[in-house]
Order: sequence, then structure tokens, then C-alpha cells
Amino acid sequence: MQRFLLKGGKVLGATSSDLLISNGRIEAISKSISDETATVIDLKGSVVLPGLVDLHTHLREPGREDSETVASASRAGAKGGFTALSAMANTSPVADTAGVVEQVYRLGQEAGLVDVFPIGAVTQGLKGEQLSEIGAMADSVARVRVFSDDGNCVFDPLVMRRALEYIKKFDGVIAQHAQEPRLTVGSQMNEGIISSKLGLKGWPAIAEEAIIARDVLLADHVQSRLHICHVTTAGGVEIIRWAKARGIQVTAEVTPHHLLLTDDLASSYDPIFKVNPPLRTEHDVMALREALADGTIDIVATDHAPHTSETKDCEWAEASFGMIGLETALSIVTKTMVESGLLDWAGVAQRMSIAPAAIGRYSNHGQELVVGSSAHITVINPTKSWVVDRDLVLSKSRNTPYHGYELPGLVTHTFFGGRATMIDSKVIDKVVQ
Repeated sequence: MQRFLLKGGKVLGATSSDLLISNGRIEAISKSISDETATVIDLKGSVVLPGLVDLHTHLREPGREDSETVASASRAGAKGGFTALSAMANTSPVADTAGVVEQVYRLGQEAGLVDVFPIGAVTQGLKGEQLSEIGAMADSVARVRVFSDDGNCVFDPLVMRRALEYIKKFDGVIAQHAQEPRLTVGSQMNEGIISSKLGLKGWPAIAEEAIIARDVLLADHVQSRLHICHVTTAGGVEIIRWAKARGIQVTAEVTPHHLLLTDDLASSYDPIFKVNPPLRTEHDVMALREALADGTIDIVATDHAPHTSETKDCEWAEASFGMIGLETALSIVTKTMVESGLLDWAGVAQRMSIAPAAIGRYSNHGQELVVGSSAHITVINPTKSWVVDRDLVLSKSRNTPYHGYELPGLVTHTFFGGRATMIDSKVIDKVVQ
């Protein structure tokens, strides 16, 4: 395997150091390293982070390869600085058996650009009625530890309780899509003044908060691990803060788009801004940023949701929910959290690498950059900006809400297990060593 000498980058944004990569691991970190056998890369002005880990990605394969494949999402992930992706279960067929999660796992290995960790469905067919093959998926070669019906809420409290009980025996976690279905029938956007003006059926904050409140109490009763997907409301933040103060085993995520975008964008009737859960108010956005900064929200997860142009370039009511985000995630966090002073780079590493890997029990990821650790590495130059162009994304889909945005922070290099998967912002195919 090729040796790399990264010169002059700031490890976690601290002091400038050289970093030597050899045999898939970090061999040395020092003020000055010389190695004539290594490929030298000048990282002056850049920040060196542990490889990013996404705990919430829709890879669409099997079944919707017209929107995305494991291979294309892996390329998009590498471009965004990710070294691990978590494949949500709402594929076709649903990832509710050992056979399907093993298929997704092996597709990730074949692509070879990131580790792909399948997420297993909580219930058969995502219907919320009968538990899936949870134990078989946990025991499979994919070693599934995260289970979610994302796209659907596990709405039945008895089913949710049984799922929380089941995953305790192998230290799993249930990742809940918090959406009370009876309160969101036909909902199109955040319920509020803007939805009333636009004549679009509102999606009330209480629909999210009611499920979060119920499930943290269930998790406390069962003494099991609960993860709340894509938190969007200030009220949800307060419930999670209360639960953590009581010692309940709950973690939570926020998406980059919910840290930046607000429901007023729906005024354009452009369905690029239609997402589940919906964009909320400026008040909610500020509460989410503060919660991410103080640790109430543990991680950033992309909820990368690719869709074909046919399902997005249509009238709002008929359009699919979702937007892509792998390639822009770190820049959005730079804009909303780093430039605002809410997080330093160590905080970014914690929320986009270390903590998501810990929640998912991905033992080979989310490691601090020290001698001997796996060389999963992301390099970002915060002094450089770039303009998002939907025609240049590596995802098969083009549904980015940031087309034309100038964003801070250019991801320039990604190393996956010591192998360069991106150099100078150009993704390198697996066969190149």
C-alpha cells in the first residue's frame, strides 16, 4: 500500500504537524517528518480530521438504482470526506432480512471507497406491525447494530417496546423516525403562518415531539439505547435535554439542511425544498445549532435522500420528500457552526466522526488521530470556498437545495484505511492504489 506524508496540516485545527500514513495506519505525527519513500502532500492551511461517519444515508440499492447505487453514493461520500456510510433500510426489497443487509454490505466492499454499514429494518416491510429478523441481521456478516424504519415511524408503542428489549442482548440501538402518523396525514411542510399562506397542509411540531417524548420514556423503562433521527424542533430539543439530564440512554442527530434552511423557502413552491421532516422556522434552526453546540444533539447526519428528476421536477404536492447532502455536509457545518464560533474543529470531529461511530458501534472508525489508529482521514481547507453545481455532483441524483450557493470549506483529500480515495478534490477509483 502506498505511503503518504501529509505536510503542515493542522490536526483537528490545533498546531501544524506532519502525519505519515503507512500500511493503513498512522505511523507518525510530528512537527517535521522526512520520508523519501512516501508521496508528499502539502496541506498548509488545511485542517486534518478523522474520516467522517454518516449514520443516516439512503443508498437506494437494491431496487431504486435509478436514483442512487451503493457505488455512486460511495463516490459522493468520498468527495464529501466520508469514510463510512450507514445504509437505511427503505430499499426494495426492504432490508429486513439477513440476506438483504449482506447484499448491501458486499456491494459496499466491492465499491471500496467507504465502509458501508447496513441499517436493518425494525419491522417487516417497514409496516410497523411485526418485528423483522433483527437477531439474524445482528449475527450476519454485516453485524448490524442500528435498526430503523426511517421513512416511517415505529408508531405502535408495544412494537417499539419489544424492539428496544430485543436489541439489548447485542448492544444495538433503535433509530426512530419521530413522526406521529395520525397528525401528519397529507402534510406537506411545517405547520405555521407560511403553510397557511401557501395553502399547503401543515406538519405540526407536536407530531415529532410526541413520539420523542413517548420513546425516551420507553427507553428509560426498558433501559435500552434509543437514537432520534433528524430532530427539527426546539421542543424536541428540550425533551431530549430533559431525558439526558435523567440519564436516559438517548442520542440524537440533526441534518445539515435543518441547521441552515427554513420553511420560508417553500414560498417558491420549488419542491427541492420538500423534505421529511420538513424545514422549520428560524427559531427552530437556532435551537438546533445551540443543541448541537452544547451536546444535547450528539451528531450531524446527512439523511442523504436521492431522487430522480421525474419525482422532484413536478408540482409540490406530487414531489418526493428528500434532498441529497453527502457532498455538502461538511461545508454546511463549517458555515453554520464553525464560522459562527459555536464549534471548533475538535467539536466537528466529535459530532461528524467520533460520536456517530460510537453510536453505530463502528469500532474501526471515529478514532482520534494518534499514532497507530486507522488512517481514515478527511482534509478540509477552511480558507477556500466553492460553488455548488448540481450538474457536477457525483450522486446519481441532482436534488441538492444548494445549487448556486457559495459555501466555505473545501474538502480536498480523503483517505480510507490509508488509501487515498480523493486527492485535490478528485475522487480516485478503487483500483488505483
